[in-house]
Amino acid sequence: MQIITNAITADNAAYFAAVTNAERRALHSYFDQHVVDDPELGYLTIDEGDYGALNQPMIDRVVYTAPGGILDEF
Repeated sequence: MQIITNAITADNAAYFAAVTNAERRALHSYFDQHVVDDPELGYLTIDEGDYGALNQPMIDRVVYTAPGGILDEF
């Protein structure tokens, strides 16, 4: 028997919304876009360029990464 609660559905929707946001942002960025699982705020999309080198606790919470889509190679 499978039980789906509203909390699980909401968590799933929040995850996919953050992934979609990361994918869209990555198309127009030199930097990778990370989806981070935050226990208090849910799923966040962060730009690696905004934070510089990510610290280890933040790296441990990354659940998805969209690579930056702009290359500066000609």
